[in-house]
Amino acid sequence: MGAEDDLEQQQPLRHEKSDFDVDDDDNFRASTNSIGSSSSSSSPSRQPSSSYSLHPLFYIGSWIFFSNTTILFNKWLIDTKGFRYPVILTCWHLIFATIATQLLARTTTLLDSRHNAKMSGRLYLRAIVPVGLLYSASLVCSNMVYLYLSVAFIQMLKAAAPVAVLFVAWAWGVENPSLQKLLNILVIVAGVALASFGEIAFSWAGFMYQLGGIVFEAMRLVMIQVLLSEERGAAKMDPLVSLYYYAPVCAVMNMLVALATEAFRFEFADLGKTGYGLLLLNAAVAFMLNVSSVFLIGKTSSLVMTLTGILKNILLVIASVMIWHTSITFLQFVGYGIALAGLVYYSVGWDNIVAISNGAAAYLSRLFDSLTSSSSAEDGKPGAAGMNRMPAALRRALVMGLALFAITLVLALGGLWYNTEGIVDLDPV
Repeated sequence: MGAEDDLEQQQPLRHEKSDFDVDDDDNFRASTNSIGSSSSSSSPSRQPSSSYSLHPLFYIGSWIFFSNTTILFNKWLIDTKGFRYPVILTCWHLIFATIATQLLARTTTLLDSRHNAKMSGRLYLRAIVPVGLLYSASLVCSNMVYLYLSVAFIQMLKAAAPVAVLFVAWAWGVENPSLQKLLNILVIVAGVALASFGEIAFSWAGFMYQLGGIVFEAMRLVMIQVLLSEERGAAKMDPLVSLYYYAPVCAVMNMLVALATEAFRFEFADLGKTGYGLLLLNAAVAFMLNVSSVFLIGKTSSLVMTLTGILKNILLVIASVMIWHTSITFLQFVGYGIALAGLVYYSVGWDNIVAISNGAAAYLSRLFDSLTSSSSAEDGKPGAAGMNRMPAALRRALVMGLALFAITLVLALGGLWYNTEGIVDLDPV
């Protein structure tokens, strides 16, 4: 999971999303935000500076593209292409990331913020090593699951990630238990359970690997939360700087795991069959996910990030269904919908949901008035003038939200009817 994925996962402890899923990895999902994504909003200086800034939608689209492409690419290599060495593939990604971050540190300014971290031996042993080991375990489990489960079902299971984080936070004493949160996460669990019961090609091995990835990632996020409060230097690392320090530790850890699990059956001929160029491209795409997450942080609010992460997951499910013709039962459809509804409520909160709904309704009303008005704003009519009085930032956010909703709806309908034999079985046996 890793990244998937988010910014890839969320920041459930604060009811906001940082990467999402992230996450995703998904191999290098934005979840490599690791230490520092949560504090990025308070340190704008850590963001890459430029005299020309692109529209935030560009950064959002780039992150969605690289996050979903990384997951689909990994699944295709491991399952469809036949490179059935997920641990070795993860190790290769980390080696590539180690080399790439070292080169970027010496040739660009993207990693200049590493000097603010004041890395010491104590900080390295307390923050980098343990978090890196958990991150490595999360990545291995996230790639192992591609051998057993479809991408669509994996994303459904990942909806339970906030539940795991909250339970770990309660056990660690970072978060205080409450009945409201418990009821909320029970809704998410119920939705994921329904989706699991409806899965046709269910695999206990795949389910356990995904569960392990979620638990390791939850432990990593909570440990980061604890370290942020204890180690001042840890809060000064953005996702790319975190990767700069984590990648070598994870690469060594994964190399040891690969030697114990896959080295004895690995054949160098498989590298040629898969293609050296494809493996290089795969690692480059995974690394670009981390780069895109660096530029994304600070460009949007946590609310937009949360909704973007959920949209990313929906698009990923649809894309995987269309690529592999994965069958999704009606029970899965309902279960995933319940889980997503619970996730939105948990991450966004009822007040924000109401505010967004009211803002969208007001904007549509003004838009309708402006279209039906017979005169322009220069004539002093209220229709167009009302539109001009709305803050530009709010107009852009609402237009982007409506556009994303329309795209999701079109793709969902297309995905449902793409397979003439019926991708969605409305009458499962």
